Order: sequence, then structure tokens, then C-alpha cells
Amino acid sequence: MRVLMIAPPGAGKGTQGARIAARLGVPHLATGDLLRRHVALGTSLGRAVQEHLDRGDLVPDGVMQDLVRRSLADATADGGGYVLDGYPRTPAQAWAAYRIAASLDATAHIALHLRVDDDEVVRRLLARSAIEHRTDDTEPVIRRRLALYHRVTEPILQWYRYRGILLSVDGMPEPDRVTSTVVSALRYRRPCPDPVPLAA
Repeated sequence: MRVLMIAPPGAGKGTQGARIAARLGVPHLATGDLLRRHVALGTSLGRAVQEHLDRGDLVPDGVMQDLVRRSLADATADGGGYVLDGYPRTPAQAWAAYRIAASLDATAHIALHLRVDDDEVVRRLLARSAIEHRTDDTEPVIRRRLALYHRVTEPILQWYRYRGILLSVDGMPEPDRVTSTVVSALRYRRPCPDPVPLAA
């Protein structure tokens, strides 16, 4: 099974992605963790990432695409699946991710969308901030991140719906219940023919 995770910040992508990957017996490809690993190892990709982070810039799409291509190639080398968490975040990235996966014969079977309302996201992230003593997770910053998610990332959902791979799940309950709901839903989903030609 090959799964993409799509959700607002604070919705539990990391927690659910790791749990679902473990249940499916496939790698959990969390792009943030992968970036940090490349930086720590001092790889060529890690050095490119570090330069942007040192300047306070976002990691460019080209670098992210390289990361995703390498990760998907490794994960699917023996025909295996994956749970990709943290990418794509924009329509351009969604199309790039599709082309990369199609070139590896590893397009996603499911785009898993966790639905969590904005007030709950704010509550969760403020609680996390208090525990982890993070100064960057203030309510105005969180609200700006949510606005960006609604404007830039949410439109991707319609494309996944058109492709017939969108699975939208309520992410509001406690984590164990969300995991149980997702795993049950995945058990009854079967891969469907992808209506998007690679050359489109």
C-alpha cells in the first residue's frame, strides 16, 4: 500500500503516518525527518538544504523533489509501499510528486486526508508549544500557517478526489481511535485505475 498524508499542521500527520506505516509494514517517509537526516550526515543534498536553512529560506521545490525521488526509489526498490508525510504541500508539488512516483511505477494508492478544525489545531499546537517551550508556535503564527494551508494545500484534495484515491477521515478523536478508523478504512480500499496520464 502506498499512502500520501495530507492534513493541516497539528492534525497528527506525524503520529498517524508512523502508526499506519508500522501497521502496513512499510517505510514512513517523513520529509522533515529525512531533511534533518541528510543535514546531519552531511550529504550533498543535506549541504544544499543547510544553505537554505542558514539563510532562513524555504527549501526549494527542486531540492524537495530530489529528496522525494531518492526516498521513493529506495522504499519501492523491491516493489514495496510507503507512507509519505509532509509532501506535497502545493499543487505544483502534487504534480511533481505524481510524475516522480509514476516514473518509478509507484504512484500512491491513497491520499489520506485528516480533517481537524482550526480551533482544535490551535489548541493542540499551543499545548505542544507549552510542553516543548517553543516560542515560534504562537496563536497568530499558527493562524497564519492555517490560512496558508487552506489557500495553498487544500486545493490538492480535489485533484486526489478526481483520481479516486482520496480518503478523508475525522482527525478530531483521540489518536488511537483515528488510527483504528484509518486502518479499517484502508483494509477495504483497493487500488483503482489512475485517470491521470503521465504526459498530461
